[in-house]
Amino acid sequence: MKCIFCGCEESKVLDSRNTDELNAIRRRRECVKCGKRFTTYETIETTPILVIKSDNSRQLFSREKIMNGLVKACEKRPVTSQDMEDIVNKVERMVHNHTTQEVKSSEIGEIVMNELKKIDEVAYVRFASVYKRFKDIDNFVDFLHEFENAIKRN
Repeated sequence: MKCIFCGCEESKVLDSRNTDELNAIRRRRECVKCGKRFTTYETIETTPILVIKSDNSRQLFSREKIMNGLVKACEKRPVTSQDMEDIVNKVERMVHNHTTQEVKSSEIGEIVMNELKKIDEVAYVRFASVYKRFKDIDNFVDFLHEFENAIKRN
């Protein structure tokens, strides 16, 4: 680590600790040449993840987009903001653990739907109605019948 005062490339670490957010390590350093102290922060370098949309275009992954969709689906439903945050965190973990730098939007949508199904059926149907882009009311009714049958089997 290069000293910000004299440019020397050698320093010793005096103290290390996690930041409050636990997403970086704060290191207090001392330059071996000039003796001045400075602080550095070490973070994990992440590569951008691209989402492959249904039209094969690509966009940067955005947890905000997922949260916005969840907020709309869960409006006036007994789903807590923590429930929604947990779903977004699960999706984000899946995306960052993906073996490639690209993930299909359909994979993301399926995870969100599966998680919503566990906590609120109405929010699940709302999200699915937007996500699945039903061509007409018959497709939507078929989806609802399949969902109803799945509930009865469980």
